[in-house]
Amino acid sequence: MARRPKPKLVSLTDAAAERVREIMDEKGAGYLRVGVTNGGCAGMEYVMDYVSEPEALDEIVEDNGVKIVVDSKAILFLLGSVVDFETTDLHEKFVFRNPNQTDACGCGESVTIMPAEA
Repeated sequence: MARRPKPKLVSLTDAAAERVREIMDEKGAGYLRVGVTNGGCAGMEYVMDYVSEPEALDEIVEDNGVKIVVDSKAILFLLGSVVDFETTDLHEKFVFRNPNQTDACGCGESVTIMPAEA
């Protein structure tokens, strides 16, 4: 019996990858680090940072020419997520499209995420 393909931990759209590469060049960083933290009215918030080295237990993924470091505590919360970069007349921002997200607050700053089944 063939195994189903393993979902990619985190991926970037072309727009997100282009913007991340620009920021990494400016900052001299080697990795985009993503994770989640407790906070906000919906319970969790996405976090992004640029780092020169991953931490010991971080998961490393390469997508669209960008090295992504995923905080080990966030793996089951972010499994299958796509990070996009949106530009409108009023804002530019990174957006997480997460299949594990079940709800978001009205302002869009915090989310409810159920961990993926291992």
